[in-house]
Formats: sequence, structure tokens, C-alpha cells
Amino acid sequence: MVMVVWHGVASDSVEHLDLTVRDGRLRARSIVDLGPERLEYAVELDPDWTFVALSLRSSDGRTLELAHDDGEWHADGSPRPDLVEAVDLDLAFSPFTNTLPIRRLGLAVGDAADIVTAYVDHESFTVTADPQRYTRLGSEQYLYESRDSDFRREITVDEDGLVVDYPGLFARTPR
Repeated sequence: MVMVVWHGVASDSVEHLDLTVRDGRLRARSIVDLGPERLEYAVELDPDWTFVALSLRSSDGRTLELAHDDGEWHADGSPRPDLVEAVDLDLAFSPFTNTLPIRRLGLAVGDAADIVTAYVDHESFTVTADPQRYTRLGSEQYLYESRDSDFRREITVDEDGLVVDYPGLFARTPR
């Protein structure tokens, strides 16, 4: 089991994540304190870090169930054909989901990949397709770029691809 704690740089958020392997699948469980609100989520991934399922719950009772199987997406049981190009999950409030494409893509230094994620907004619990680009700059450095805005950040990760520093947003608390 891997345990990670991140804190928000520009906010008072704190995330506690446990990552385990069970029945051949990766499972992440996390609690994210966002000040007055608390989010709890569980993510299931295939061994190659491909997203399978998300269960998200807020302290005010909102929930979201998101699943991806054989190229089809479902949100709360309803088909989401607008997400057909998405492979990865992106939770706006967590640096953990940057690890999914970093691990799944296995980029060599200097290589880049354009992807589409299923982006979950924690305030509205909406899910939208979000085009992104990851470029591997070094052994532990990646450039994240939004392909539909000018947002970009150089992210530092550890040997497992877990975010150590996401400038202006998140930093991992030393173990």
C-alpha cells in the first residue's frame, strides 16, 4: 500500500490517499478536505492504469458514479457518448489523476501525447470531455497543457509517477 498526502498551495485543501492492488486492479481511496466541504472518492484502474470506475461523494450528500468499459462511459448509470474520446479521469481537486496518463502512456523523455479526459468539476459534479497534452521533460518532470485554454504547468513526480509538486496548486507532504 502507498499512502500519500497533498496540500493545496493556493487553498486550504488536504488530500489523504491510499493506493492498493487487489484482485489484479489498482484501487485508490481518498479523502479531500476543502475547508467547509469534504469529498471522498474511490477510483478503480486496470493494471496498465486505465480508468475503470469512480465513486465520488461530498459531505453535503451529492454523489457521482462514473464508469468506463470497452470505450463506453456511463455517469450515474446513463450513457455518456460525449466522452467517447476520453480514456483518463481528471478530478479538478486532486493531483492523483495526473498519475493516470503519466503511468498509462509511459512516455520517453522528449515525447508528448495528446489525450482526452473525463473532467469532473467538484463544485457542480459535472463531467465534460477535456483535451490535454502531456510532454515528458525529464525522468521526473512533465509538462501538462490544457488544449482548450492557456493553462500549463511543469509537474514534478516521484519514481511511481505520483505528483510531488504541481506549482501553484498542490504539493506533496513529505513522508
